[in-house]
Amino acid sequence: MTVHTAIVLLIAVVIGLIVGGLTFLSGGAVAPAVLAGLTAAGVSIPVLRTLIQ
Repeated sequence: MTVHTAIVLLIAVVIGLIVGGLTFLSGGAVAPAVLAGLTAAGVSIPVLRTLIQ
């Protein structure tokens, strides 16, 4: 694993945790919060890959 890949994945995990946490704190249940966090992390990976070079 390259440093670039590690940084992209780490930032994607942080984004997913933030989105999931905010979804849960806004009154959502646990399952939708997890789904929102996973979706945000997955969607952010290609974007981060192109932004961080």
